[in-house]
Amino acid sequence: MHDPDQAGAELDSTAGVPDITAGRSVSIAGQWLAPGRVNLIGEHTDYNDGFVLPIALPQGVTCTAASGANGEVRVASRQRPGAVVTWPIPEIDDSESGDAVGRVRHWPDWARYPLGVAAEYLRRGHPITGVDLELDGTVPMGAGLSSSAALSCSVAVALRDLFAPGLTDAELIDIARTAENEYAGVPTGILDQSASILCRAGHALFLDVRTREHRQIPFDLERFGLRLLVIDTRSPHRLVDGEYARRRAQCEAAAATLGVASLRDIATIGDTRRIGEPVLRRRARHVVSENLRVRQVADILGAGRDPREVGPILTAGHASLRDDFEVSTDRLNTAVEAALTAGAYGARMVGGGFGGSVIALVDARRAACVTGVVEAAFAESDFAVPHAFPVVASAGAHRVE
Repeated sequence: MHDPDQAGAELDSTAGVPDITAGRSVSIAGQWLAPGRVNLIGEHTDYNDGFVLPIALPQGVTCTAASGANGEVRVASRQRPGAVVTWPIPEIDDSESGDAVGRVRHWPDWARYPLGVAAEYLRRGHPITGVDLELDGTVPMGAGLSSSAALSCSVAVALRDLFAPGLTDAELIDIARTAENEYAGVPTGILDQSASILCRAGHALFLDVRTREHRQIPFDLERFGLRLLVIDTRSPHRLVDGEYARRRAQCEAAAATLGVASLRDIATIGDTRRIGEPVLRRRARHVVSENLRVRQVADILGAGRDPREVGPILTAGHASLRDDFEVSTDRLNTAVEAALTAGAYGARMVGGGFGGSVIALVDARRAACVTGVVEAAFAESDFAVPHAFPVVASAGAHRVE
């Protein structure tokens, strides 16, 4: 299985991009941006039909698209200088053999995402006459901030505007997720793609994954003198060992034990005690309690209360991910503990786990101090220097020029 953060890692430098339109009958149509995301609360709930509360990041992936009638999809990345992948549309649109997925897996890992999006457009009956795509990204490498979803969504919105303007946001999300699931081989839920498409500046997105109902929750930390820090622990978030898929399977087994379609249907933590197998019981307890935490945080922010109130809820979420879901690491735990020691109101790991980043809710005036304490803790443990940076709730995918 391909690791989505490694695809994102290849979208994080400033190397030159080849001019893939040179000598071709195409016209630059525009540039589209799709953001990465960080989840305030709600980890491993999306594939359990639960609730999530992400914000879009200022960092993202841009897709510059040139449309034409050349009968090919061509893809280049600023982070892969000199590499151009070309796919003839008659091959991607071979409905008789139905082998588009097999073909795309012959291409480099990073190209499976954009080519998978193009393949899904064609498979769903949206004709593409020809397009050249140039990609560039600023999502930190390996940080678990959904660079792969930003990549897929930037291509999805570009192709929508060029070839299928009637597509809904829900259809875009489904196309981008299918590209990751079937073409890149990453079993994600819809959290990452939904955040990249639906988020609005200054808001967190409360999403009911089962019903797709969503609402925008005001998230203005500056008004309260607060800042949200992302602490990239420089331990790349990797799913290649199958732990992510194993957690999904365990959640499905726990739901089956309880006789429900998914763990979303379990309303109270006490109900998880009916699961006899200890590991499955812990997995279920995390999902059920995390859904409750998402609703708590959404209620606090939605009522305009001081965001400092959500700090302990964030920290409780980390403890659950560490102890019940067992997806944290020494570096993630160290970052959380150091941030709390330095005065953070709450801190927790984010993303799928096994590496990646931590978020910390801090007073704006103490952000540098918190960063320094985390760096000192990492130095004491002989870990690589972490990278901390503030983020604000930003806009979802859109055309930039």
